[in-house]
Amino acid sequence: MDSTLACLAAWMPRQRWYAAKGRPPSLRMVAWWDLPAEEATVRTFLVVDEGALPAVLYQIPVVARETATVDANPDHIIGSPEPGTTFIDGPYDRAYSDALLRLIVDGGQATGPSTVAVGRPSGSLSGTAERRASVLTGEQSNTSIIYRPVGDGTPVICKVFRQLHPGLNPDIELTTALAAAGSLHVPPAIGSVEGRWSDSAAPGREVRGSLAFAQEFLPGVEDAWRVALRAAAAGEDFTARARALGEATATVHVALAEHFPTRETLPADREATAATWERRLTIAMAEVPDVAERRDAIEAVYARAFAAPWPPLQRIHGDYHLGQVLQHPHRGWVLLDFEGEPLRPMAERTSPDLALRDVAGMLRSFDYVGGSIRLDHPEQESGAVRSWVRAARQGFVEGYAAVSGVDLGVQSDLLSALELDKAVYEAIYESRNRPTWVTIPLRAITRLVERPHA
Repeated sequence: MDSTLACLAAWMPRQRWYAAKGRPPSLRMVAWWDLPAEEATVRTFLVVDEGALPAVLYQIPVVARETATVDANPDHIIGSPEPGTTFIDGPYDRAYSDALLRLIVDGGQATGPSTVAVGRPSGSLSGTAERRASVLTGEQSNTSIIYRPVGDGTPVICKVFRQLHPGLNPDIELTTALAAAGSLHVPPAIGSVEGRWSDSAAPGREVRGSLAFAQEFLPGVEDAWRVALRAAAAGEDFTARARALGEATATVHVALAEHFPTRETLPADREATAATWERRLTIAMAEVPDVAERRDAIEAVYARAFAAPWPPLQRIHGDYHLGQVLQHPHRGWVLLDFEGEPLRPMAERTSPDLALRDVAGMLRSFDYVGGSIRLDHPEQESGAVRSWVRAARQGFVEGYAAVSGVDLGVQSDLLSALELDKAVYEAIYESRNRPTWVTIPLRAITRLVERPHA
């Protein structure tokens, strides 16, 4: 296995989903299993990068072919662990993509030393047409394979989780439950793959976790970010569509509260949230001088929110913005990617949280539409852009309140604090990665700390 690990270690740092950029991996093999295929060896490795803090477990599907027969894009070739054999990144090879879909649709098991991968169908595919697979570009933390039918049939998108965590991935858990309940605001679930392997941190203990998730793919639709950005650039009124998005968001929140446990907010929850706000603010003040100048005003917003009434906690989306929503001609707004923030521990992502966190995330996303327009089209009249953003935000919260029954007036201090914390995080991110964009969260911070309050 040493040659295999060396081959993977040389290739992984070039991949978008590799977490420790700028540092070579220190890999240890945890497990592997094979999927049945006729023309090649289809093997999935689980390797832990022990050089990362904390250690990260990766899923790496590989197709091993005789080097002389390989006709793959060089970008998708992992390397040659042994003379005469070439590894190809699994999602880019039909042997793996076909075998993965069979496991999900038909069920069954794939086994290896001290491990097993189990296919769990949760829906049926219409038609028996052949499906051609391609990989969705631009993803950061996972790899998604799109299966388009040749002729009649249901298009499918299958997300292969690259960084693995113990427990059921919330994208599978929440989306499957919502789809089974008949929600039109999520794509129908097709099935998933669950794995069992030895815990790398505690030898002798078995761990269960999610490996892949397949849903119906909705072709020819745009995400809400592109739809909103185009409308803002053209000066088109977006209020009705924003209101409908608020209604869809609330409908999903209500369904999640019905199907999953909720609980009252405890003093410990408030204290943990406040500690997160303060920790993020401390980092921002050290890196963004304009944030440091607003410290007292920001902390005053946090203090009002801490003292205000807090609603019960429930399951939420967790990483909600315009890029996580599709505009479908028949279903309306469709929500995607209930995985939560990928860098947060799984235990945090599956715990009940404040539904207002999703509302705050979407409000920040509308603000980014306006900021993007001002940066990319400075010739546009800034007052018109600000008016567009205000109307879209207002439409969204009105739609949300109408369906959820939440009195956002009573919750205004908490919502402002959640949005402010998000803007503080954005200021850190933009100062590190896109300095010219830092004005977007800084304007939001100014607005939020100067907002009149009771």
